[in-house]
Amino acid sequence: MEGIVVEILQVTVLIALAPLFAGWVKMVKCRLQGRTSPGLLQPYRDLKKLFSKDIVLAENASWIFRFTPYLVFGTVIIAGAVVPILSTDLPLSLTADVIVLVGLFAIARFFTALAGMDIGTAFGGMGSSREMMVASLAEPAMLMAIFTVSLLCKSTSLTRIAEVISSAGFIAKPSLAFAFLAFVLIAIAENGRIPVDNPATHLELTMLHEAMILEYSGRHLALIEWAGMMKLFLFMAIGSALFFPFGIAATDNIAGIPAALLFLVLKLGAAGVALVLIETGLAKMRLFRLTEFLGGAFLMATLGMLSFFILE
Repeated sequence: MEGIVVEILQVTVLIALAPLFAGWVKMVKCRLQGRTSPGLLQPYRDLKKLFSKDIVLAENASWIFRFTPYLVFGTVIIAGAVVPILSTDLPLSLTADVIVLVGLFAIARFFTALAGMDIGTAFGGMGSSREMMVASLAEPAMLMAIFTVSLLCKSTSLTRIAEVISSAGFIAKPSLAFAFLAFVLIAIAENGRIPVDNPATHLELTMLHEAMILEYSGRHLALIEWAGMMKLFLFMAIGSALFFPFGIAATDNIAGIPAALLFLVLKLGAAGVALVLIETGLAKMRLFRLTEFLGGAFLMATLGMLSFFILE
């Protein structure tokens, strides 16, 4: 019964804290650039405003366009139920591994691309094609990076990986270093951050993700924006489970959850600052330079796997 309670608590933390983490990233970025910050709670106010607005649908919108926001929101929540955010002893963690996790993100991306093309606008089709190009390069690199870590832990389960690395203490291996660098590049690309995409712009020639959701409004747009915040939160949690699992509770005992939540907040705060430093130090890349960026991520992951077999 305690495991079910911890599972529900973890999903609640994901839903509730994802906008706060997005607000933290935006606030740190504004402060670092010398601009006035909107505040930590601004994402909550934005979501509340979107939920209070009416939905405007195009006449030719099919069921795919209407269904996609709910599917995207649901798949991210399901992914959050199997990622060890607070505890490694979760009832649903045994039902899925990292391959299924990548598949869940792929389902959400696939339907978002379909919804972008469903209305028939030029921006939607352009954004969908660009998103699929990025996905075709990012997903193999992500799988390769995770497989590198799974070779060390002899499992593709995130909970098992977190338990092995946490019990072994600090592991300084070349394969993990290459896999970590590859994962950082992939996380930037998957979440549409600079230099791959700029989530704060609506310039036609630079949009990737935003071009697919331009026709959404009201609660549909709120669900997609909320899911995007949760996806960024989840990638930070996945990176924590793969490379820095320290502080994650090893049992479903509720007594250990407050300490795990404290460690989670500290790691998310540090990850937000690191993300802002990366975004501030880099400029938005041209579209056709993204192949080099994601190719570099795949190369890093491949070098990590080769170094495991050769050096370790």
